[in-house]
Amino acid sequence: MDQRHRLLKLLVERSLSLGNFTLASGARSPYYIDARRTTMSAEGQTLVGQLALEAVRRAGMEPDWVGGLTMGADPVAYAMAHRSWLDGGCVNAFSVRKQPKGHGTGSQIEGGLPQGAPVVVVEDSLTSGSSALRAVDALRDHGAQVLGVFTLVDREAGGESLLKESAGLDLVRLFTANELLEFAGYRPDEPLSPEA
Repeated sequence: MDQRHRLLKLLVERSLSLGNFTLASGARSPYYIDARRTTMSAEGQTLVGQLALEAVRRAGMEPDWVGGLTMGADPVAYAMAHRSWLDGGCVNAFSVRKQPKGHGTGSQIEGGLPQGAPVVVVEDSLTSGSSALRAVDALRDHGAQVLGVFTLVDREAGGESLLKESAGLDLVRLFTANELLEFAGYRPDEPLSPEA
């Protein structure tokens, strides 16, 4: 089994839930993806680090730093940083706080990100794109050069369009939500059982 297939299987087993869910946007959904259940696992860290770094580089992006809005982005960024070192390179990770901290330096971006650094914003799961856009805005205010956005799973719910139209950025994704649902055998025309 190749590594992409292994990660897809892991996401379906650990992160995909079927049922009736309210998303952060307030919209209802017959499925929920908690990617952290995969990205925080030992196997998930290994697979995400390698595959995410490869995908970003295949897209022609060469960041010195990766990160995004805490906390969904954190394990993805840390996995990529770890993998870069194993590969003989150095891509560091950072975290963007939802608000600047109210003490010390008052930083919103943690990890030592220098001004002017080329960065890729990462997400574990992208829906509307608003979280990624908040990170992009904070990074541009900091003086970073944002190259693009990476997501582990794209729900294909307008996030890519928002990033392109509002920030002029391309999206790189490893999977779509439909890929996970198809792998799980979910058919939208079949009602879910009440226990799901």
